[in-house]
Amino acid sequence: MPTKPILIFFPTYNEAEHIELLYQQVTNSGILAEILFLDDNSPDGTGEIIDGLVAKDPRVHVIHRSGKLGIGSAHLDGIRWAYDHGFSTLITMDCDLGHSPKYFQEFFKYTDNFDVVIGSRHKGTEGTRGWSWFRKILTKMGYLATTLLLNMPYDSTIAFRLYRLDHIPRGVFDLVRSKGYAFFFESLYIIKFNGHRIAEFPIYMPQRTYGKSKMTGKEIFNSFKQLFVILLRTVFQKKTLICDKNDKPSWAMDH
Repeated sequence: MPTKPILIFFPTYNEAEHIELLYQQVTNSGILAEILFLDDNSPDGTGEIIDGLVAKDPRVHVIHRSGKLGIGSAHLDGIRWAYDHGFSTLITMDCDLGHSPKYFQEFFKYTDNFDVVIGSRHKGTEGTRGWSWFRKILTKMGYLATTLLLNMPYDSTIAFRLYRLDHIPRGVFDLVRSKGYAFFFESLYIIKFNGHRIAEFPIYMPQRTYGKSKMTGKEIFNSFKQLFVILLRTVFQKKTLICDKNDKPSWAMDH
């Protein structure tokens, strides 16, 4: 297990019903870590509840944003915060209790040899047990699309990941353009394109217990469109996918 600080990141929007339960699960998980919440001005009071956690626990931090700016932009802001505050290891999770802290120790089995570790719904046979047929089909379509078009045989659309930030240059994330759900496969593709090592292990992700899906039809369309944008960048703008040895995006070296 890494000895440098570990940060666990949650983007939140209207999670007041269960945010304290989530906090309790993480703090009882047995790992020494700090927690970062990023709230997009939730109208249900999620931000105020998080402020209460921050006031009583110095290991808890929060970023407040003015409104919904996209799940991808939330993750990018969380990743930048982690770099700015010197964390070497970052775990990102959904906030609806679908990603269980019981898997934390499984992540750390891979960190000596890999730069990104993914909790995968597709690696085992139980990952989506109990899901609706529509959600299963949508998730499988995303998996097949990123596997066939981007040559990434991973669960590339899930947020349950560990990043070794001390292995991945910050400039790699500066190459990511997607602000919505496409962030997940675009970021993984760019990480892989820059030669970083990726591992997976199987998880069981239960049917949603709290909240409701924020994936809209528009987000689904934009995500599939972004797949082809990435392919075009790979063929015609390869430089926009490469971070140079000085931790700068290669396109920035031309200016």
